[in-house]
This record gives sequence, C-alpha cells and structure tokens, in this order.
Amino acid sequence: MNRIIPLILAFALFMEQIDSTVISTALPAIANDIGTSPIALKLALTAYLVSLAIFIPLSGWMADRFGARRVFITAIAVFMAGSIACAAANSLLWFVFARFLQGMGGAMMSPVARLVLVRTTEKSKLISAMAWLVIPALVGPLIGPPLGGFITTYFTWHWIFLINIPIGIAGIAATMLFLPSLQTYDPGPFDLRGLVLTGMAAAGIVFGLSVISLPALPPVVGLSAIGVGVLSAVAYVEHAKRSPAPVLRLSILANPVLRATIIGGSLFRIGIGAMPFLMPLMLQLGFGLNPFQSGMITFVGALGALSMKFAAQTIFARYGFRNVLLTMSILSSISIIAIGGFSPGVPFAVLYFLLLAGGFTRSLFFTGLNALAFAEVDSADVSHASALSVVSQQLSIALGVALAGGILEGSTYVTGKELSVGDFQIAFVIIGIITAFGVLPFIKMRHDTGAAVSGHVAKALP
Repeated sequence: MNRIIPLILAFALFMEQIDSTVISTALPAIANDIGTSPIALKLALTAYLVSLAIFIPLSGWMADRFGARRVFITAIAVFMAGSIACAAANSLLWFVFARFLQGMGGAMMSPVARLVLVRTTEKSKLISAMAWLVIPALVGPLIGPPLGGFITTYFTWHWIFLINIPIGIAGIAATMLFLPSLQTYDPGPFDLRGLVLTGMAAAGIVFGLSVISLPALPPVVGLSAIGVGVLSAVAYVEHAKRSPAPVLRLSILANPVLRATIIGGSLFRIGIGAMPFLMPLMLQLGFGLNPFQSGMITFVGALGALSMKFAAQTIFARYGFRNVLLTMSILSSISIIAIGGFSPGVPFAVLYFLLLAGGFTRSLFFTGLNALAFAEVDSADVSHASALSVVSQQLSIALGVALAGGILEGSTYVTGKELSVGDFQIAFVIIGIITAFGVLPFIKMRHDTGAAVSGHVAKALP
C-alpha cells in the first residue's frame, strides 16, 4: 500500500472536519464583528450542512465522469475559496453564502476521498488505509472547539478560516504529485431531476433537524422542511426505479453487506452525532467549566481514536468484521450510558477513562464499517456506494443532534427548571441505548464476511 495516499486524503478531510466544528466557539466574536446575533449566525452552520446534503449525491457522478483525482483537487480549491470568503465576510448574508460555498467543497472531499482510497488500495490493506480516514471524522469534532476558542481569544476569528489556505495549497500540491489518475467510468447522462429531488430530500431533512435542535427559526419551519424532505425522498425512490442512470443508484443496496453497514452505521451515528453536542454543554452548564476547559477534556477522546490506528489491522485479522463490530457497538453504547452516570462527586479521572475508551471503540467500529462497506462492491459502483454512505452519515449525525436537543428541551419542560446535570444524564442514557441498536444488522452476518479485506478467514485456515 502506498502510505502517502491515505495520508494526503486524511489531511484534506481533517481540514474540512476541523473547520466544520471550530467555528462554534467563535460565533459570538463573528456576530459582533459583522453586526448580527449569535443565534442568527447559526444559520451559517445550517447553510454548511445543507450544502453538504445537496452536493454529496453529485460527487459520485462527477468522479466517474471527470476523474476522482481532478474532482478532489477541485473540491479543495472550492473549499479554500469559501474559506477566504468567510474571512472577508462583513454581513450575515455574505457569511451564510460563504459557508454554503465551503460546503460545496466539503461535499466532494469525503465521498471522493473514500473512492480514491478504495480504488488505489488492495483489499487486504484496506482496513489500515481506511483508519486514516476515520481519525479526522472523530478527532475533528473533539479538538475543533478548543482550537477555535484559542484562535479567537489570542488572535482573531478570521484566522479560523485563513489557516485553511496554506493547508489547502499543500494538499493540492501533494495530490498532484502523488495521487495517480484513476480510471474514469461512463456514468450515463446527468440526472438533473434526480439531483433536484435528492438535494431537496437531504437538504430538507438536514435543515429541518438543525432548526429543531438549534431553534434559530420557529419549530414549524423545521417540521415543514422535514416534511418536504421526506416527500422528496419518496419521489426520488420512484424516480430511481425508472431512470437508467440515477444520480444515486439505490439498486446497489441489494448488496446485503453494504446495506448492513449503512443501516447499522446510521443507528450508531445517532449516538456519535449527539456526543459533540451534549458533552461540551454538560461540562459548561452542568459543571461550570469554560469552553476551553471543556474542550481540553473532550480532547481525551481524540487520543483514544488515534491509538486505534495502530491496532485496527491486527484486531480485525484476529476476530473478523462481525465479531469486532458487534463488540465495539456494545462497548461504545456502554461508555455513553456510563457518562450518563457521571456527577460532580465523581473524579474526573473516571470521565477521562470513559472518553478514552469511547474514542477507541468508536474509531475501531467506523474503521471496520467503512472498510466492510466496500468489501463486496464492484469497482464501477464504488462512487455510488461512497455517496450513499456519506449521505446516510450526514443525516444520522443531524438526527443525533436533533434528538439530543429534543431530549434536553423535553426534560426542562417536564421539570420546569433550567438545564442541570440530571437532564444531561437522562440524554446520555437514552442516546446510549439507541446506539446499541447498531448491532442489529450485524447479528446475522456470516463470520467470514469481508474475509478478503480483514484476512480473518485466511489466518484461521490450517
């Protein structure tokens, strides 16, 4: 395996993941500078998510038509342009547009990076390579908030976006030097109607969930958007049955392994999506810590995720995909529920251990999940499988945040009091239980599923 390829892809994704979370701690400073309120500015966060939802389905068609390497370079360039626009913003409208432009670049990065990795890596090396793509997704949300707080406090918020420029230039240069030009495929005619329907479906659901969990607008707006999204999704399913070349090829879900990874991963990500939302709030509102202190505590989870990189290949080769995914899903849900038992009287060392263990188990789960998803997918279908995986990821994470926010709001409504540690404890327990349902699609999976990738069966033979 050419180790430079996963490093380049992971580096670009790390830039995107950091930027999507680092902004949260800088909202008050940005709002003050451009003359708006932090609540209104949260529309910019939603604009980024909506842009991802709209353009992710397009990534597969573009990668097949124009080449994954070329599209990946373009994605970095678009993301850099959006970063410059964010730093130069002097109004709410400008900032929202800039974040939407960033989302266009980010929407191409993740699915195309997976496509490049799968098409350039031997199946027996895919777990080790895929681990590099999992780490940015888990580490970014953990270190983003403290990094944003540090930059905003000691420099200015503009540098949150401007630091992407040298990183992006280095990423483009490395991609041009080291990433090979991959085979292109004929994706068929461009499915404009399908893109409109998938865009309305994903954007409506993501926007609706975001508004409900972060009510910058009345809840009825969020519910209406979700309704439009669901109706559009139903319309697209009917459209995809008739179209010879749909923008998202739903027929590949007939592959039982891919289907299990998407369903199981979506259930699991509901809990993972809620964690970055619940943990900082609990530490700040429940325990009285400041944003930087809470960010340094959540960073412990990143150390667990990083440590997984050195053990993933050996663990999957020894125990196989089914056993590891089942075990990690259960252990992850237990760690989330255990955090729900944390109270001011418990030493913080216990929380450190739970975050460290949770980071390891979640990272190992997603490494196996992402590798297994492509284990039995034909090369021509990899772009569609990648786009479907990323779309489901965005929707389930948004659902996790919305669900966590709904639990907190419901708890305060019942008690009639402001948020307390007890409200967060209830939320963590509920989220942990939901996360445990991620085991269901893997229970009936064969023990030798994905053996060509994990090497488990080969090692078990005499």
